[in-house]
Amino acid sequence: MQQLIEFVGNHYFLAGAWVVLFFAILFGFISANMSPIKEIGTHEATLLINKQDALVVDIRPAAEFKKGHILGAKQLKAEQVKNADFSTLEKYRGSPIIVVCAMGMTAKRTATQMLKAGFSQVKVLKGGMNTWQGANLPVSK
Repeated sequence: MQQLIEFVGNHYFLAGAWVVLFFAILFGFISANMSPIKEIGTHEATLLINKQDALVVDIRPAAEFKKGHILGAKQLKAEQVKNADFSTLEKYRGSPIIVVCAMGMTAKRTATQMLKAGFSQVKVLKGGMNTWQGANLPVSK
């Protein structure tokens, strides 16, 4: 304990950085668990697609979508995502929906917008298409 106090006294900036990092990780963990939008892995996504006919909504740019996308995925264009225009998905309002982006970073924002628009079963593919392709799961071109 004495060494810890001495370290903090001599390296207060470094010790402060560790404290900030600890709380940032803690905040990220708590907010992820409290969020109404759940991130799912590739296994759970394939189960939702195969057993519950989940709709996959791909929000990547058209060029990336054409290079390869999950079988049966529907693409939302950037302006639709930006304007929260989900009118093309209206008939899927009661179905499970999996939102997919390139790396799983921007899909959560779109999923939150969809939840506010009344889509109740929205999930995000953790790691996005990179994870899907990394698991060698089928891709349509």
